[in-house]
Amino acid sequence: MNIRKETVGRTRGHRSQCPTRVDSYTLDTGAGLTVVIWTYGASTVEVLTPDREGRVDNTVLRLPGLDAYEDRRRNPYVGATLGRYCRIVGDGRILLDGVEHQLDRNDGKHHAHGGAIGFDRHVWEADAEQVGDELALYLSLVTPDGDQGYPGTLSAEVVYRVDRDRRLTFEYRATSTASTACALTNHAYWNLAGTGTVDRQHLAVNAHRAVVFDGELVPLQGPPESVVGTPLDYRTPRHLGDARLDNCFVLDDPSWAAELYDPVGGRAMRVTTDQRGLGVYSADGFTGHPRGGLCLEAGAVPDPPGQEVSASARLDPGQVYRHRTTHQFLTR
Repeated sequence: MNIRKETVGRTRGHRSQCPTRVDSYTLDTGAGLTVVIWTYGASTVEVLTPDREGRVDNTVLRLPGLDAYEDRRRNPYVGATLGRYCRIVGDGRILLDGVEHQLDRNDGKHHAHGGAIGFDRHVWEADAEQVGDELALYLSLVTPDGDQGYPGTLSAEVVYRVDRDRRLTFEYRATSTASTACALTNHAYWNLAGTGTVDRQHLAVNAHRAVVFDGELVPLQGPPESVVGTPLDYRTPRHLGDARLDNCFVLDDPSWAAELYDPVGGRAMRVTTDQRGLGVYSADGFTGHPRGGLCLEAGAVPDPPGQEVSASARLDPGQVYRHRTTHQFLTR
């Protein structure tokens, strides 16, 4: 097992951060799983694992260089850590104890994935270590009160863990000086073939309900609806084909959330999480890489606009936000 650190360049900077060095960390288990993470956006850049014939490929989409990661037109959150709040906030408005907070509207009239300068646009502090048969990379970020419209100074940490059982685990923790909304996730585009589209791969999601959205992906009032017998019923593995997915499923059982399988190469990925929601996006709108990867974003179930932030996405002073999601890689 080993950890390698390299510098990949310097950012151009933005209004809340000066030009900053970006480092790449390679966590190599020596047992069939190597993960590359950049401090820019606390981003998953490569997840290298063998197929049934032993051929090693990168199973997440990556961009060619730092310039591409900094270019929003070329980078729809590729591999990034999203925060403070992932997914869409309708009209960019949240309610906390009856007080309305206007968030940055970076998606038309809506707020998306933490705002124009969300967690994905920052360079995170990093430190790595080996603990027994596990490698860990600790990434931390502090954003001030009022950043992107959110109340409270937020201190966040993402831990990447890899082990000899070919498991990649994301652990998130956060604290805030004031009541705020917090729901973090990773936005990797998974492709177990390592190339081409995900159309030939098979998906299973452990959910019989999904959130109902309007045409702008804003959650509608009312409970999640059953997907049983509909095109969104993935309770048993199904060929993806040309299905266009941009949905949030409400998970039935924390023992497993989803499975993705490439029948040609034999790679399989099993996802477990302690979160209730799983966003699934088939990247149809990814210019340059349409359907080149499938996002599986574990996190809170999104709130409809005009109501109090739900308990699962609310973080109060003295509390610690926690989220743990594991991806295990297998061959069949």
